[in-house]
Amino acid sequence: MLALNPNLADAWPAAGESRGEDPRPLRGRAGTGLAPDAVNRGSMVWIPGGDFIMGSNKFYREERPARREKVGGFWIDPQPVTNAGFREFVRATGYLTTSERTPDPTMYPDADPALLVPGSAVFSKPRGPVGLRDHQAWWAYVPGADWRHPEGPESSIDDRADHPVVHVSFEDVAAYAAWAGKQLPTEAEWEFAARGGLDDATYAWGEEFAPGGQAMANIWQGRFPWENLAEDGYEGTSPVGAFPANGYGLCDMIGNVWEWTASAYALPGAAAEKQSCCQPKQGSTHAASRVVKGGSHLCAPNYCLRYRPAARQSQPLDTSTTHIGFRCVVRVAESSLAPVA
Repeated sequence: MLALNPNLADAWPAAGESRGEDPRPLRGRAGTGLAPDAVNRGSMVWIPGGDFIMGSNKFYREERPARREKVGGFWIDPQPVTNAGFREFVRATGYLTTSERTPDPTMYPDADPALLVPGSAVFSKPRGPVGLRDHQAWWAYVPGADWRHPEGPESSIDDRADHPVVHVSFEDVAAYAAWAGKQLPTEAEWEFAARGGLDDATYAWGEEFAPGGQAMANIWQGRFPWENLAEDGYEGTSPVGAFPANGYGLCDMIGNVWEWTASAYALPGAAAEKQSCCQPKQGSTHAASRVVKGGSHLCAPNYCLRYRPAARQSQPLDTSTTHIGFRCVVRVAESSLAPVA
């Protein structure tokens, strides 16, 4: 993954700051009031909570150590928030996402002024093999890219209403959650839910990557980043629910899009170890980062084997991309909606 635009990577705002102000009303914040069904959990799935083995000692360093954690019961969305769902929020509030705003140049003093325009990070498949150490070979900051225009101003989501919304920053997803009367899951809650009741399994569905030859998630097949065989039927995002649900009935916890969590990024037990592949360098930006989970349609065995519940990455708060979305939770302590035994 990347820190949005390589030309802005060394100029992130401090933790808690946003990308700038805009004179238009409702820019960067939702209007008052909750979603009409905010008091109704609707199709949300009850996760009873419990203890589980979180993390892994088998893969990347930032997942270590595997340790026993415990979470309380909570409700969770059965799928990522879709373009249709996010559109309802925008129509109700007039909200403008981070990628639709003009960045404040005082927050990015070293940035190319030509890139200080509304836009977002877009994946662009190279024509042939490239080195895997430089993400600029396949990522670009595209002016005009946003949740309505995922690949740039000429693209649209007209035929993707049931796909996960993308190009949403942490500020954007937090605003949606507040409007809906929900919250973002913590990393522990998200991982517990993703495991679907399978403690310490490699994948959300067990140990076999493709049981019986069946594709279980939307990931990259082929040699990343230039050869996508799309053997699972999709080269980009897929409609939510296109792949089997996990043991809790949750769809797309693995693959399709990474998902934001509420947890600040930290290394649980590997701070002194060598950085693993395709993981952003440790630095001051981590103070303003959150954990994203689940992997995406861009994760591949030869580059980013992170389509697993234990996998995790850091993401700067004001970053939006073509492969990060979110889902929400409602916690029992904040709700009277827990099932009656």
